[in-house]
Amino acid sequence: MKKSQIRKIVLKKRLNFNVKGKKINFYNLITLLNQYTKNKKIGIYYPIRSEVSTLELIKNLRKKKYNISLPVLEKKSRMSFYEWNKNNPLKINKFGIPEPIKIKKKVIPSILIIPIVAFDANLNRLGYGGGFYDRFINKFEKTKKILKIGLALSCQKINKVPTNKFDKKMDYILTENKVYK
Repeated sequence: MKKSQIRKIVLKKRLNFNVKGKKINFYNLITLLNQYTKNKKIGIYYPIRSEVSTLELIKNLRKKKYNISLPVLEKKSRMSFYEWNKNNPLKINKFGIPEPIKIKKKVIPSILIIPIVAFDANLNRLGYGGGFYDRFINKFEKTKKILKIGLALSCQKINKVPTNKFDKKMDYILTENKVYK
């Protein structure tokens, strides 16, 4: 099956998934982060549509003194991360994603919390198809270790994500039921 077909099927499944009473245990995630690195620079997404909400996680990370940054789409299909706090305004980009107005500092996160459309048990991730995260990781992973954590609902797991040489595996994928590693 083509990636575009998988996206359509899984996004519909995610939209109809009953999330009541089902939450990802962010305590486990924060414990993992504390074990992984002393570097507190995290790139995280602002949730849209039926994505796993990161708003509670952002609040908890701030309490733990993590430096929060959000992605900003740039020219030539590139993406950068900019510092963000709840008092800074966001603008909506061409894909309907809130992103910081580029008045804060640009950062290179050591940890990325990444949205997922579909995933498999081998930590392969299918995104929305723009390749923004894959390009970002490819550019910076040559000189810096980046912990890649995907957030998804259990209904987004498929048998096998079709991959190519540009696709980057996650180090962990968290769902409401399980941590894949």
